[in-house]
Amino acid sequence: MNGPHDLGGQMGFGPVAPEKDEPYFHAAWEKRALGVTLTAGAMGAWTIDESRHARESLHPADYYSSSYYQIWIKALETLLKRHGFVSDRDLAAGSAIDPAATPKRVLKAENVPAVLANGGPCDRPVSTPARFRAGDRVRTKNFHPTGHTRLPRYARGKRGIVEAIRDGFVFPDSNAHGQGENPQWVYTVVFDGVEIWGEGADPTLTVSIDAWESYLEPA
Repeated sequence: MNGPHDLGGQMGFGPVAPEKDEPYFHAAWEKRALGVTLTAGAMGAWTIDESRHARESLHPADYYSSSYYQIWIKALETLLKRHGFVSDRDLAAGSAIDPAATPKRVLKAENVPAVLANGGPCDRPVSTPARFRAGDRVRTKNFHPTGHTRLPRYARGKRGIVEAIRDGFVFPDSNAHGQGENPQWVYTVVFDGVEIWGEGADPTLTVSIDAWESYLEPA
């Protein structure tokens, strides 16, 4: 979807100003926000792609006025309500009032280091051979889906060259909506600056993205 998160090449937001020696967390509640989000995700009710889509689906005014971890918590409320773990009455009261769904699993404190170390691998075998090879000229598809996608707006309908073939990976566009993992080959595709940004772009600039196979067609 063309959500508020997809800002590559967009103007009007001012310069990117990195904070020198920025801490991991700016407030104690941010640590809790991270912990609660990871623990809730470990219940197994939703995928990382559904979680990302929940964040990207916030109203633009809400998204842009929220900090990083505020976005996480707002999306988590959506997911918990969607899957029956909390209700609006629970959230308003700050405690459990209505019956709740039973999680598939519960992440205990002693298991956190091992779970975090293992991560969430999303590489999967693909039964069909890769359609493209390194050096192939390709064009990204120009589409504007209502659902989740990992193809950024700035790279749609653009011509590039396959730089490398990666492994097969879970297809986020379907996995975010409970339609299965449907793994596909992923390719690193490189574009020159003029193709991405148009006239006046730095001619020495290149931009590389990782693109799922269904995003691409021969150029």
